[in-house]
Amino acid sequence: MAAIDVTDATFESEVIEKSKDVTVVVDLWAPWCGPCKTLGPIIESVIDATDGKVVLVKVNIDENPAIGQAFKVQSIPAVYALQDGAVVNGFMGAQPEHEVQAFIDSLAPSEQEQAISELIAGGDEGSLRIALEMEPANEDAIGALGELLVADGRVEEALALIERIPENDRTRKIAASARVGETPDDDNDSKLIALLDQVKDDDDARQQFVDILELMGADDPRTAGYRRQLTMRLY
Repeated sequence: MAAIDVTDATFESEVIEKSKDVTVVVDLWAPWCGPCKTLGPIIESVIDATDGKVVLVKVNIDENPAIGQAFKVQSIPAVYALQDGAVVNGFMGAQPEHEVQAFIDSLAPSEQEQAISELIAGGDEGSLRIALEMEPANEDAIGALGELLVADGRVEEALALIERIPENDRTRKIAASARVGETPDDDNDSKLIALLDQVKDDDDARQQFVDILELMGADDPRTAGYRRQLTMRLY
């Protein structure tokens, strides 16, 4: 797979967003840099051998100074690896092939990690349970299986499952769905208004109110207003 030339304008999509799906290695270079010319073919060859498990992007920092500033580059070549939008490793200066190989090997997913990813991508209950046997605290597998369990009406099992991992946006929504069920948009206002008179002294009513807002989501223009009303009733 050929290296991708990235610019200041395409950095967000080609590096930050792409790194959420695959490891991205950023090679910062410039045409006048002799060591860059030595390192370039080596890192391209090593990454090409990963068959797409690691993606290489190249940045000419003379033409794209904003990227160089973002990485606080002091010398080149400089190489950084990103996963899930964050830098996880890197090195500066030209390195021999065996050092580059060791660097890339540390980034590529193991056979087990690859197998788990494929099972999660399968998305059926059987595959997700196998993934969790291999890695019991895998957040993606727990989230996907939790959603399946709620959809199948096995809400207690779903709630017990998501307790394995720290609360996050996905598990909060799963928990809300398990406790409240589907809430048609047309019914939300009447339910929330009725619950407002109960939230101060009734824990169950307060939880239901918060769960409905969770399912509505922050993008619903009503959510912020109802949260303010909840705060006023409680305090």
